[in-house]
Amino acid sequence: MGRHSPFDIALDGSERARLERRARKSTTPYRDVIRARIILLAAEGLSNTEIAAKLGISRTTVVTWRGRYANRAEKSKSGRESLEDLPRPGQPPKYT
Repeated sequence: MGRHSPFDIALDGSERARLERRARKSTTPYRDVIRARIILLAAEGLSNTEIAAKLGISRTTVVTWRGRYANRAEKSKSGRESLEDLPRPGQPPKYT
């Protein structure tokens, strides 16, 4: 069993239902499904290592999304926007 994460995730009923829908929807991009599953498993109390093994992803990925969700949820009482990609640095490409 892996080291316990300092980011404990607690979900209310509506947030859990929203994440479960996101994880099950067949048209949702894979990255969004994985992010939702990470948060759902973290809310069940699994360690980062257990989540990574269960989903077949790296532990670093779990640490990143669990931490981002917990930090955003702490600030805004909703981690919803934390599962979205951050804006990329630099000027957007220009196509002529």
